[in-house]
Amino acid sequence: MENIISVDNLTKDYGHGRGIFNVTFDVKKGEVFGFLGPNGAGKTTTIRHLLGFSRAAEGGCQIKGFDCWAEPKKVQEFLGYVPGEIAFPDGMSGWQFIKQIAQMRNVDLKKAQELCDYFALKPSGKLKRMSKGMKQKIALVIAFMHDPEILILDEPTSGLDPLMQAKFCDLIAAEKAKGKTILMSSHMFDEVEKTCDRVVIIKQGRLIAAVDMKEIEHKKEKEFEIKFKNKSDLEKFVKLKFKITEKNLAKTRLKVQVHDSQINEFLVQVGKHGVEYLSEIKFTLEKYFMDYYGAEQTKEEVQDAK
Repeated sequence: MENIISVDNLTKDYGHGRGIFNVTFDVKKGEVFGFLGPNGAGKTTTIRHLLGFSRAAEGGCQIKGFDCWAEPKKVQEFLGYVPGEIAFPDGMSGWQFIKQIAQMRNVDLKKAQELCDYFALKPSGKLKRMSKGMKQKIALVIAFMHDPEILILDEPTSGLDPLMQAKFCDLIAAEKAKGKTILMSSHMFDEVEKTCDRVVIIKQGRLIAAVDMKEIEHKKEKEFEIKFKNKSDLEKFVKLKFKITEKNLAKTRLKVQVHDSQINEFLVQVGKHGVEYLSEIKFTLEKYFMDYYGAEQTKEEVQDAK
């Protein structure tokens, strides 16, 4: 598939360990790509380079073959953008601002009105009096109303309530079905898990992992929690050839990791022991993230100790 967004060895060093370093990834045509990391990890800095707002010290980035720093006007012709920090002019109403951007984009207001209705937004009030959530909705309307083929969304649901977050995820699914290419930065696992095809994880300005969401959905290894009726049954089960990830003798509980090829034998053995309940622990993006971040943290601590 064609690469629509290309980031190659992107580096911007602000000193004292701040910035982004050797960031490299591609976003393919028609893909929803997640850029995941905590606040301050480097997501917005990377996006500012994609928008042509910042010049890299090393490396660079392109959108549809156009250099983001050298040709930002070309890039923005087919781009929709939601900034991580929204700053609107105070002296206008929400609708006046939407109308002004529509005129600049040379598009009619039909789609803007549809999006306002979709997000239950009444934009007639003054921007300076609007809540964070209302401003976020206006930013979404402006980003989507000219039907761009590429969307770059920096923390797009910040300030939205759970109902509107769900509607946003539905909107992303609809845009993906139209063939749109979407890069979305977030620190919200559920949002990324529901919308994205692939995800990269950034930490302290460096990419530390990349994951295809299908790998998480169809992970070959399952984890289960088992509550035994007594310690004797637990101790017998521990001697079997299954990977024990956690043991709690006091509560007679085990957590067990089981490969798909072991499932039948695992269930047979569970039936032979005194078990009160068996529960599968769903493997989620959040668990992957925390496991990976934890592993990376441990490596850093070991290196620091040396």
